[in-house]
Amino acid sequence: MYPLVYHRSLTTEKWFSYPRHQQLLMIANELNRSQNALQKQDSNNAIHSWERAFELTDLTISDPKNPSLLKELLRFREMLGELFNQPDTRKNKILMDTLVTLNSTAYVMMH
Repeated sequence: MYPLVYHRSLTTEKWFSYPRHQQLLMIANELNRSQNALQKQDSNNAIHSWERAFELTDLTISDPKNPSLLKELLRFREMLGELFNQPDTRKNKILMDTLVTLNSTAYVMMH
């Protein structure tokens, strides 16, 4: 794992101790922040939110308790990269909503 820039105090052990739904919701929270920033036309904060989402996504991908989600998480990361390069509020919302559908507990908590 590369050195974390935005979550310096977060260790892999601590991240791995969180349940899957909490990990996904924390990533979704960053997408929600980017959504708010995009609506305010604050591209700098949107970019920082996506960068934080990348960090948390990479931690989640490396979590050994998530092998059944690996394909979906890698695809999510790819779509996050596309969003990073071509910001779009509609796609950001869709990506956030899709992320929480990967876990029923996360979905229920979001809706």
